[in-house]
Amino acid sequence: MLPLVLLIALAGIQLGLVAYCGEQAGTAARTAARTAALPAPDGGIARGRTAGENAVSDWLTAHVTVRSASADGYRAQASVDVPSVLPGVHLFGPVSRSATMPREDTTP
Repeated sequence: MLPLVLLIALAGIQLGLVAYCGEQAGTAARTAARTAALPAPDGGIARGRTAGENAVSDWLTAHVTVRSASADGYRAQASVDVPSVLPGVHLFGPVSRSATMPREDTTP
């Protein structure tokens, strides 16, 4: 009975990790898009990408891309690799989220 209980507990922990990685990917995408939308010198695509990667927990690996969605805003996409609770067994791929933010209006 103990192996079955341990397997169920590990499955619950793994699903929790997937949900946490999804939340971290959403945070990274929103941060990257928000930072990219800021006026110069604080904003821009490169600063947005760096801010998005820094918004993720240190023990997770994030990949962030930022592009200009239109003349009015920026779109960021972040993917976070889901770690496995069992070494060598990877059941889930990366979790991706995206966000779009309008450009900051700097006119008085």
